[in-house]
Amino acid sequence: MNQLSQFVKKRRKSLGLTQEDLSYKAGVGLRFIRELEQGKQSLRMDKVNQVLALFGYELGPVKSKRNEES
Repeated sequence: MNQLSQFVKKRRKSLGLTQEDLSYKAGVGLRFIRELEQGKQSLRMDKVNQVLALFGYELGPVKSKRNEES
């Protein structure tokens, strides 16, 4: 799992939501929530932002660990 998937899953559980609840509230499909929480590598950013908006977050640039090692 990646940081994003861990964040969403942890936040969802802390609010007592099921994956189905989260998908309904965010306006995305249940399959999308499952793929997001499983760390799927290619997801639509607009849909990810729909989910993150429920938690008061949005996607943004983060410095890559690979760049720090160079």
